[in-house]
Amino acid sequence: MNRYAGRTVLITGSGRGIGRATALRLAKEGAAVAVLDIDSEPAHDVARKIADMGRTAVALVGDIAEDGAGERLVGEAEKALGPLDVLVNNAAMAGRGTLEATEPDGWDAEFAVTLRAAYNFCRAVLPGMAERGRGAIVSVASVNALSALANPAYSAAKAGLLALTRQIAVEYGPRGIRANAVSPGTIHTDHPSWQARLARDPDVFEKLARWYPVGRVGQPDDIAAAIAYLAADEAGFVNGTNLVVDGGLLAGSAQMIEVLTTGAD
Repeated sequence: MNRYAGRTVLITGSGRGIGRATALRLAKEGAAVAVLDIDSEPAHDVARKIADMGRTAVALVGDIAEDGAGERLVGEAEKALGPLDVLVNNAAMAGRGTLEATEPDGWDAEFAVTLRAAYNFCRAVLPGMAERGRGAIVSVASVNALSALANPAYSAAKAGLLALTRQIAVEYGPRGIRANAVSPGTIHTDHPSWQARLARDPDVFEKLARWYPVGRVGQPDDIAAAIAYLAADEAGFVNGTNLVVDGGLLAGSAQMIEVLTTGAD
């Protein structure tokens, strides 16, 4: 497929995990990609991989939670690649697992990266998209926005992303801009929050897999495929929705069904 030929894309947090997979997927389909990450080495590594495909990329390094970061980094992306057609709000921060362990400073930090930065990046790209009469924004939310699954600050911020997505879809839809979200289930990535869990329990992904009807946790490419669809022209009538990509996790509990039907422990 060449759905993104001639399109420019900015992806936050695209040095690793879902963001990295999305950058490579969209570049493969023809996009020029601004690879944005807080860490320089991963951002430049992804940009080099895109260049090796014969595609165009620029590596951008910055802390998206800083004041003015959205406007500045969008400006850098557009200076390098031209006006942006697609924004993917992917970067997030996940801290404490329980509300009891969550301190106010941690709550604010997670909101700054996960929700406030997404708002700022949307605010930076929307005027240009509206002037050109086209654009797509995809935000990576989470099943945590829809069910209590630990990490309360992260979960609340992801729920805020869904509300922001709906507002943009309704307010800017008449101006040619679509906004949608993807809510992944557990994804096997190298995100720092998962590294900490793996350090405590090297089998955590295998243990979590039993809760998923498909029998596995997700991979970054699973989410990249969903983002690639939502941001493409073929999804032109999809606006303001949240695509849950969770292997059936929220559809119901196979563990409960087993207990109810067989009495298994």
